[in-house]
Amino acid sequence: MGSGNSRREDGARHRLWENGVIQVHVPMAPPLLQMNGYVLRDEDGGLTVVDPGPRSRESEKVWEEVLRQLGASWKAVKQIVVTHHHPDHYGLAGWLQERSGCRVWMSKRAHAETELMWGPASKMESALPAFFARHGMPPQQTAELKEHQAGIWPAISPQPEVSHVEAERSFAMGGREWLPVETGGHAAGHLSFFHPGSGQILCGDAVLPQISPNVSLLPGSDPEPLRTFMDGLSRLRELPVRTAFPGHREPFGYFADRIDRLLLHHEERLDAAESLLADGPRCGYEVCGELFRGRITGIHQLRFAMSEALAHLVELERRGRAFSEEKNGEIRFFRIDGC
Repeated sequence: MGSGNSRREDGARHRLWENGVIQVHVPMAPPLLQMNGYVLRDEDGGLTVVDPGPRSRESEKVWEEVLRQLGASWKAVKQIVVTHHHPDHYGLAGWLQERSGCRVWMSKRAHAETELMWGPASKMESALPAFFARHGMPPQQTAELKEHQAGIWPAISPQPEVSHVEAERSFAMGGREWLPVETGGHAAGHLSFFHPGSGQILCGDAVLPQISPNVSLLPGSDPEPLRTFMDGLSRLRELPVRTAFPGHREPFGYFADRIDRLLLHHEERLDAAESLLADGPRCGYEVCGELFRGRITGIHQLRFAMSEALAHLVELERRGRAFSEEKNGEIRFFRIDGC
């Protein structure tokens, strides 16, 4: 652990770390079970909430209890900052905005992704199953996926009015100035917030301890998500991080080492995906089944595994190690001879 200093009072829903970073454990659905929201307090008592979590009655109660334990009212919440658009980070922002009246901040690119996924004109409920069908997913599972997509709405409603954070331009939270660093791959427009004076970083899901952040190819989004993700990791590695506050699991201090391991992990997965093409062409669904054999237990995990397998296959194409062809409505990937 980088800072090594934290304090959690008995019965408290929050933990206080060095320099006033307050970690809040917010419940969510399996397999992760919880995510980390964070609170930063200004000298006048005003609060910044970073990543409030998904909306559920249980998560609402957590925030009600945390504010009570902090001796604060809803009006003490002066701003909400969302690192990225995924429901487990963004979902409660609108609900909390209704109670506090404050602004909700995220990157312009991340806000565009919320519109793509669940804006008024979004077609993702039908576009994603159709996209996966072209990559070999059977009809029974694409039908399940459509129902799964529709089931996300309660976790993200109501949606907030959003203001935009500018990357690389100082942003004030908790009486300190933080540097927003925009990356992608896991989520387009993802923001991490680095404080140079302390070496602390609020890194959302850009870098996670123990868990490899999902990297997804989605219709209408980033066409090269793995390249974007790995480029972003390389940029984050240049920061002199002392303590990382992630979206899942506990804060940690081995930031650069963790990035190195993640980069290596994806190089190894690229090699594994390429080797699956050695005996002949395969569709994305087949590659997904082999790469994640024994680890897919339902449609939620299949959706992320499929998106990640496709992210690796298109990266192999970009690197000249594979190519794809579409025939009779199905896309198959071929290994390039000599690779």
